[in-house]
Amino acid sequence: MDNEKQMLKDISMIDFVLVDLMLYLDTHPYDRNAMEYYNHYNRIKNRMEKEFSMKYYPLNKNMADSTKEWRWGMAPLPWEGGCR
Repeated sequence: MDNEKQMLKDISMIDFVLVDLMLYLDTHPYDRNAMEYYNHYNRIKNRMEKEFSMKYYPLNKNMADSTKEWRWGMAPLPWEGGCR
């Protein structure tokens, strides 16, 4: 697996953890440990997404930094295998 695909896989794993924690927090809104876990993993995911966006292409429009070059359209399209 190349580095780009590994980074996307790692980001999706962290995203899964965040969704799971959000669902838990919906039913346990006062659990401080869960909130700390959520904030911790959210910071990790943001850092990973920023690193990926700088190295390859932006993952969302908020990461499309247009100061150097417009890279928003560089991501593979779904019919090119981009949504695997």
